[in-house]
Amino acid sequence: MEEMEHKLPEILPILPVRDSVIFPRMVVPLMIRDEEYVKLVDEVLQKDKLLVVSMIKDPEKTERPPEVFRVGTAGIIVKLTKAEEGTVLVVQGISRVAITEIVSDESYQKARIKELKDVEHTGKEIEAMMVNALNLFKQIIDLSPHLPPELVQLSRNVDQPGPLADMIISTLNLGRNKKQEILESLDVKDRLSKLMLFLNEELELQKMGKEIQDRVRKGIDKSQREYFLREQLKAIQKELGIDNEEPTEISELKERLKQKALPDQVREVAKKEIDRLSKMSPMSPEYTVSRTYLDWILDLPWREATEDTIDITKARKVLDKYHYNLEKVKKRILEYLAVRKLNPDHKGPILCFVGPPGTGKTSLGKAIAEAMGRKFVRISLGGVRDEAEIRGHRRTYVGALPGRIIQGIKKAGSNNPVFMLDEVDKLGMDFRGDPSSALLEVLDPEQNNSFSDHYLELEFDLSRVMFIATANQLDPIPSPLRDRMEIIELAGYTEDEKLEIATKFLIPRQISEHGLKRSQVKFRRSALRKIIREYTREAGLRNLEREIGAICRGVAKEVAEGKKGGFVISAEEVKKYLGKPKFTPDVAERTSVPGVAIGMAWTPTGGDILFIEATMMPGNKALVLTGQLGDVMKESAQAALSYLRSRAEELGISKDFYKDKDIHIHVPAGAIPKDGPSAGVTMLTALASLVTGKPVKRNLAMTGEVTLRGLVLPVGGIKEKVLAANRSGIKQIILPKENQNDLDEIPEKIRKQTTFHLVSRMDGVLEIALGLNHKGSTQQKNRKK
Repeated sequence: MEEMEHKLPEILPILPVRDSVIFPRMVVPLMIRDEEYVKLVDEVLQKDKLLVVSMIKDPEKTERPPEVFRVGTAGIIVKLTKAEEGTVLVVQGISRVAITEIVSDESYQKARIKELKDVEHTGKEIEAMMVNALNLFKQIIDLSPHLPPELVQLSRNVDQPGPLADMIISTLNLGRNKKQEILESLDVKDRLSKLMLFLNEELELQKMGKEIQDRVRKGIDKSQREYFLREQLKAIQKELGIDNEEPTEISELKERLKQKALPDQVREVAKKEIDRLSKMSPMSPEYTVSRTYLDWILDLPWREATEDTIDITKARKVLDKYHYNLEKVKKRILEYLAVRKLNPDHKGPILCFVGPPGTGKTSLGKAIAEAMGRKFVRISLGGVRDEAEIRGHRRTYVGALPGRIIQGIKKAGSNNPVFMLDEVDKLGMDFRGDPSSALLEVLDPEQNNSFSDHYLELEFDLSRVMFIATANQLDPIPSPLRDRMEIIELAGYTEDEKLEIATKFLIPRQISEHGLKRSQVKFRRSALRKIIREYTREAGLRNLEREIGAICRGVAKEVAEGKKGGFVISAEEVKKYLGKPKFTPDVAERTSVPGVAIGMAWTPTGGDILFIEATMMPGNKALVLTGQLGDVMKESAQAALSYLRSRAEELGISKDFYKDKDIHIHVPAGAIPKDGPSAGVTMLTALASLVTGKPVKRNLAMTGEVTLRGLVLPVGGIKEKVLAANRSGIKQIILPKENQNDLDEIPEKIRKQTTFHLVSRMDGVLEIALGLNHKGSTQQKNRKK
């Protein structure tokens, strides 16, 4: 066995262990549960991976730090695994060491160490002791079922007496003190003597154990013989027509099977499983597995279904009861229900609601279930990384269960519920498989009539289930999965819509939840507008409901203190309950100087506005871009600058404006990553404003991709961007001409409040934003009413 070459430092951390003794050259796994020792291991791994493993003198004591033996083993960490029970550490011993002095015991102990060398002996006596030890070791292995025979050959390959003793003692299940005694024996002859004493004791124990085992085996053989005789007796009684008494549990299962409506294939499987169960001993582990499997088969609604009560008028009332506006979404749902009513066998699409948080995606599913008279089941797929979560585990695994789809069907108690797959865009993927791929079969109407779960291994018909998925954004959803779903987008709400929703839904709910009465609290519309404008800036409604809840809490506190009378929340009262406003209108102030333009951005939580700032300083023609910009956005800035330089003469700008200058473009909120091509128009406008010295027109925002030839290309997320601009008080918006059709989705009130300039070239943008008139400019204005 090769000697490991490691130069040990003078001071090493101590890892105390309760029952493990590590010997030099041996590799031993250790389980660590204490946080302080996990910290020790983490720090050691960052350095040289070396530590001292020493056994605690008295494992019963709970003192900190524990007292350890002064002789331990220096070792190196070769592997680390994190598990639920703790951290599994694999350590390879290097050499015996003596702990000469404890030098630190702040979070864990460190010690000054001295490396200990074996006192070697040679001669016939040592060789005889080695042969004797090997023979005893072989006899023990022959008697021990848990020790592999290969250990004999391994031990014969060790030609040094010290390492041989270490190797043999480390493989045996001896007491902790015996192993420590061997570890502390530096004299090789003394070590072999002690080893042979311990081997003889262990051999005697093994012989006694074998005798006891032989007696027990004879008893087991007798029990097996009796079992076979009983089975033969049952068979004889059956032939003679004598009734056998059947266990109550088996009778109950047979009765449940008789009454349960099952497909023929499933019934046959259940019958075989019950017959198999009746022949098992209830004490067998396999009995529990089989019984649980039968319970799942008999509990699942294979043929049970709720009857659809589709009344389109009632469905509209239900949808209006829970959701304000969302006309496009409601129209699509009512169309789906109408087709279902005319053709009950219609499979229909898989709907996927996509929109910012707080826009009512999940609650739409509940409303659909109520409108159809179906059961509602919701599972969250956020963070699911294991394919078995969808398809289930095979029954061969301990603690196996069906996947979440079958669990949800069982929970619903019918085979045609409304099944909501929440946060489908948050699915993960790792070494345990790809859950999104497992969903492909579930969400395909052509395939899911024979969905097979790994646990059941039986085909379950999911074709009658109405699946609805929700997501905040489409991009993370894999293309094959997206292709199976009909995408319905929910944009954010306007200020007036939020006002109505707060009045009809949020305020009554928060008043009730805080133990108040409707007569005690009244919100003025001016107060709600102030909350919406100055305390929330979101596409959804969650923060608005939180702020309303905060006011209700404040009122509840005053009521609990004994104040009486009705509380009227006016705009002036809002500050008393919510503190200073979180958002202030600063658009005019920030755009009053040249070099600043307002862009519009799409985010997973709705739309937002961006301030793009440009400045110029003496330098050497460098373009500096800051604000955590992605590659696409950086390229848009470079394209904008190139266009400006190429058209400088037409724009009335000095050709040498870039000579001996550096240009710096910054997008504030620098901690937030930003990317995409839609800021190209805004960047070019900011640069043109900087170079010409003309500030951009007030209350004007813009979006669009720009090309080197000055074309303005269409971009996405127009509705979300316009709603965000409206929340910030923007009155004029420049959009690409090709996005004209997207204006139809914007609420009419916002269309009336806002002037939209539709442009196809940058000449038109600069004329509108800066008033630059030059040859070849094309401008198109369109005020939507």
